[in-house]
Amino acid sequence: MSVYVYEAVDANGKNKKGSLEADTPELAASMLKADGLDIISIKEGSLLNKDLNFGGKKKVTPRDMSVFCKQFVSILAAGVTVINALEMLAEQSENPTLQEALKDVMLSVQKGETLASAMAENPDVFPSILVNMVSAGEASGSLEIAFDRMSTHFEKDNRIKAMVKKAMIYPVVVLVVMVIVIVAMLVLVIPSFETMFADMGMELPFMTRMVVAMSNFLQTKWYIVVAFIAALIVGFKMFKSTDYGVHALGKFKMKAPIVGNMTVKGACSRFARTISTLMAAGLPLIECIDITAKTMDNIWFKEALLDAKEQVARGVALSTPLVESGLFPAMICQMTRIGEETGNVEEMLTKVADYYDEEVEIATQSISSAMEPIIIVVLALIVGVMVMAIMTPMFSMYSGIDNL
Repeated sequence: MSVYVYEAVDANGKNKKGSLEADTPELAASMLKADGLDIISIKEGSLLNKDLNFGGKKKVTPRDMSVFCKQFVSILAAGVTVINALEMLAEQSENPTLQEALKDVMLSVQKGETLASAMAENPDVFPSILVNMVSAGEASGSLEIAFDRMSTHFEKDNRIKAMVKKAMIYPVVVLVVMVIVIVAMLVLVIPSFETMFADMGMELPFMTRMVVAMSNFLQTKWYIVVAFIAALIVGFKMFKSTDYGVHALGKFKMKAPIVGNMTVKGACSRFARTISTLMAAGLPLIECIDITAKTMDNIWFKEALLDAKEQVARGVALSTPLVESGLFPAMICQMTRIGEETGNVEEMLTKVADYYDEEVEIATQSISSAMEPIIIVVLALIVGVMVMAIMTPMFSMYSGIDNL
């Protein structure tokens, strides 16, 4: 079966380009005509004209899902059918993975499946929280409300992730620059002074000898450094794929200086937001906890919620296992308990989610403010040591000349 690239015009006169698989060009043309397209050109795909994706499927981000949900609400509110809405969104989606998934969902709905079950067939694209919200919306006849809530959920989730990334970009960039500067000095600057040091015929200070030795090692044994770094990367990947590694890294993220506080607050925000969103759709609490556990990135929070699900199934109040886990701050536990006593857990957790959203934003700003001077001081110390290693023997030489 070959891949054919085509250009065609649909019933509305809109140009469409794409590709499809078929045994022959004639069969490909028949498939396009069956879709109501007037073919302009069709030819077998090659490396020059077919879509290539060397990195595999493009990931569907919370931002993509937020935009999709917003557009879906707007289109449904205009009186468009679900099938036509899916077709329209598939055509205008900029993410090819989401585009293909929407086409699959549209075909499944055309065959008589519910929208939720059709989405469930693409779990890598449509998360379980969205599938369950859509299912609840279809059952209650409030599909637009379900998508509107999910739009807000994905938008806030994306905002939290964006803030965390923003907080880490500056330190990472500065660290990369620091490594480049150090390597450049050792490979390019130090060797130019090494010959001069040898001509001095004097014993070099320990600091200078150490820097020169590092420079020589990096120039002559660079492959050992590369192999060591590669071994570290491979070893780290192997370590984090083990159960012990996952738990160890999860614990480190929660306890690490500066970033640990942000990790806990981010997990609390996601927990409260997801639970409240699902409860608003009328899902049972046990199911809400199970879905929320799957959305947690940190294994400790995930296991704590799975344990909470088992206890809630036995009739225990949700606030009890939250306290026993020792992971959730007192505010979440207390607000959950108050919500249980007043019968308004959903509203309480929504307020908690808003609170921790603000806390994550403050934490990211604090991290940026704290790490900037630390990294600059470290960079200055390292560069300063190298400069002193170069200048110290030169000062000694000039001092000896002045004494003559």
